[in-house]
Amino acid sequence: MATIIKSILKFYYYMNDEVSDPRTKDWFLMSNPWPGVAILGFYLYFVSNLGPRLMANRQPFKLDRILQIYNVIQIIFNIYLIYKALTLAWLNEYSYYCQPVDYSYSPHAIEIARTVWVYFIVKLIDLLDTVFFVLRKKNNQISFLHVYHHTGMVIGAWGGVKYLPGGHGTFLGLVNSFVHVIMYSHYFATSLKISQPWWKKYITQLQLVQFTIILFHFTQLLWVDCGFPVWPAAIFIPQNLFMIILFGDFYYKTYVKKQIPKLNGVKNGVKKGIPNGSNSKLQ
Repeated sequence: MATIIKSILKFYYYMNDEVSDPRTKDWFLMSNPWPGVAILGFYLYFVSNLGPRLMANRQPFKLDRILQIYNVIQIIFNIYLIYKALTLAWLNEYSYYCQPVDYSYSPHAIEIARTVWVYFIVKLIDLLDTVFFVLRKKNNQISFLHVYHHTGMVIGAWGGVKYLPGGHGTFLGLVNSFVHVIMYSHYFATSLKISQPWWKKYITQLQLVQFTIILFHFTQLLWVDCGFPVWPAAIFIPQNLFMIILFGDFYYKTYVKKQIPKLNGVKNGVKKGIPNGSNSKLQ
């Protein structure tokens, strides 16, 4: 047992101190994984247990104004991240095929790393999406897909800052930030009664496109060698395949399957609550 514990501790110190990026070690929440583990642990406990119990005998909170402000903040943050990713990297000198991380202490390299850290902080803020669902008693929207996606994004973003703050992987953040600008703009417009519900399916379609693009982007690492490690591909290829399956299943059940039996107001042999073939006057 002592040998096992010693091996675990040795591996932990190796991962936390030896192979991590020393430039980001002293940044907020980056010295070790435990603050992030605590945040995610409380998040999962709150949204799955504590929050619903606290709200069980309470009326849903009216958070319209708070949500509007929150959506605007999210839009601003994600536009900032897009601007930084494009001007510092993807419209500058980065290769879309394969791009190594610049681990130097040059101002440009540090600014890219700092942008990756900001992206991580934004992913932490994203957890409020689920908290607001709990406070508004929208428990039907707290699905496995929703919680898994938010949790995974925080873990992936933290790992990006800790080990790979720049390079090939930042394309994921660029695409994801673009999708979030569209998504939170839709939420904001909906809160103002501007956007229509039928737009929701296009948000899901956009997310499916996002995962497909990221999947192919990381697949390139399997045959293009530029110094960026291949091991992230072993994580993000199956991860994005899994997300395509989950979001695809959600899209089919929500927007395709429900429309199949519903033609011209007739659904499953029932029209306006009256079974087909029956005459309400005779009953």
